[in-house]
Amino acid sequence: VQLQASGGGLVKAGGSLRLSCAASGRSFNWYAMGWFRQAPGKEREFVASISWSGSRTNYGDSGKGRITISRDNAKNMVYLQMNGLKLEDTAVYYCAASRVSGVVVTAPEYDYWGQGTEVTVSS
Repeated sequence: VQLQASGGGLVKAGGSLRLSCAASGRSFNWYAMGWFRQAPGKEREFVASISWSGSRTNYGDSGKGRITISRDNAKNMVYLQMNGLKLEDTAVYYCAASRVSGVVVTAPEYDYWGQGTEVTVSS
């Protein structure tokens, strides 16, 4: 599976962005998908995960209530809708695919990673 993340950019605090992740390859709908982020000088952080069917989701504490993950298996796409953006949301965001069933929250359980898309939140 190859993953291509897009949709990052510069946005003012309080604004919104929708990140997209396009997957290529077979059997996309067999994979749990997730988003992680890494800010400069910080460790990679779990943001959200969604099961292969889309019926289950899980969110990291930093994004609960503001971030929504979704997927469209017919289009091989995963999305991350981010609202109420804060300065601390500034980071490079990565999408990832896991062959583990259910929702997957730990980075080592992901098998494939996209190249990342940069989000910068300004005051």
